[in-house]
Amino acid sequence: MFPRIKYLLTFCITVVLGLAAAAQDTARINKQLQWNLRECIQYAIAHNIQINSLRLSRKISEQELMLAKASRQPNLLASATADAMHTNQPGGNIAATSGKGFGTSGDYGLNSSVTLYNGGAINNTILQKDAALRSADLSIEQQENDITIQVTQAYLAILLDKETIVYATDVLNTSRAQVKLEQQRFDVGSAAKKDLVQLQAQHAADEFALVTAQNNERGDLLTLKQLLILPSETGFDIGPVDTLKKTGTTVSLEKAEQEALQQRPEIKNAELGIQIADYGIKIAGAGYKPVLTAGASVGSGYSGGNPDYFTQLNNNFYQQIGLTLAIPIFTRRTVKTQVEEAKINKDQAKLGLTNTGIVLSQEVERAYINVKNASGQYNAAKSQYVFNKESYRIASEQLRIGSVNVVDFLVVKSQFIQAEQALLQAKYSLLLNIEIYNFYRGIPVN
Repeated sequence: MFPRIKYLLTFCITVVLGLAAAAQDTARINKQLQWNLRECIQYAIAHNIQINSLRLSRKISEQELMLAKASRQPNLLASATADAMHTNQPGGNIAATSGKGFGTSGDYGLNSSVTLYNGGAINNTILQKDAALRSADLSIEQQENDITIQVTQAYLAILLDKETIVYATDVLNTSRAQVKLEQQRFDVGSAAKKDLVQLQAQHAADEFALVTAQNNERGDLLTLKQLLILPSETGFDIGPVDTLKKTGTTVSLEKAEQEALQQRPEIKNAELGIQIADYGIKIAGAGYKPVLTAGASVGSGYSGGNPDYFTQLNNNFYQQIGLTLAIPIFTRRTVKTQVEEAKINKDQAKLGLTNTGIVLSQEVERAYINVKNASGQYNAAKSQYVFNKESYRIASEQLRIGSVNVVDFLVVKSQFIQAEQALLQAKYSLLLNIEIYNFYRGIPVN
């Protein structure tokens, strides 16, 4: 009775816990995520496929370093051989007492060796693998920088979309009120049909602009979601932003280039490439030098017949220790070729560092020019917006009291909308270019 009740209770608890876990998973999948920029960047860095692939490559470099360090240690090998023999002629050691032509034999041993000197090849290999491990870390950092810029661009595009939607909604609400007012005038005969139709057409255009802005937001949200590698069923939006303004100061191009060349991971990685190639030259050059190896072995064996098995093992037990010196005299140009190829690799690494520095300087200069251009565009767009906004306010008031024709009003409104869009584009372009320029200098994205 009691075991059955216990089994039933256990089963019910298991089912309940399983349903609860499934409900939590479903809730997690269907949860509406809302992240700020820093959270998006952190998630992307943790889950990006390229970055995780580089992390796996780093683990391989770590294993290779451990293997290189283990080369200093002695090895130990055990061997055992057992043979069975048959002959048509009895005698000797093969079953001599039984008169049959069948017998067994075996050998057992332990062997160990350690390299005492090999021209520094082991030490330089360890140093080379250690540099390769640091290079793997820098490759990860470089990829993290790239994904940070991509996420920032996508995030700011969504912010632009959201602000565009706000402005487009305000314009649409104003347009709706203007159509309503003109409809009332038309109903009492104080407005022409063509004026009402023109305002209705503008209202439709404003509605289309709002739908377009909403579609752009959905598309840019999808782009960011794909960068974050979020499942398609996961709801996602960016977090609310209280204030958005210029961050940091724009330093001179010379200082920015100097800071970038000193701390960017691609430069450090290229410098490590030269070190790795230099160790390669030393490793190849070790082929000219002698190799000194110490070895030791113990073993025993037996071969059928008399005396018995254990007596033979005791009699045949041996111990051996020795040194082996291998001096390269003629290697058919193998070592020379390896050294020359290693020198070429170093020259290529130097060219790679030079090219990386040039490319980075060009990118910093391009970012600097983009900031200057975006700053000028923003200032001009801001002035244009202020004047067009005032002009639109006056025209709207004139339309309300009927002192301006609809055509002139729509021209002013169109200019205001264009100025508004230009200001938004210039604002986010300036923000993005400032973030990118400062990011090259080593300042994290805010």
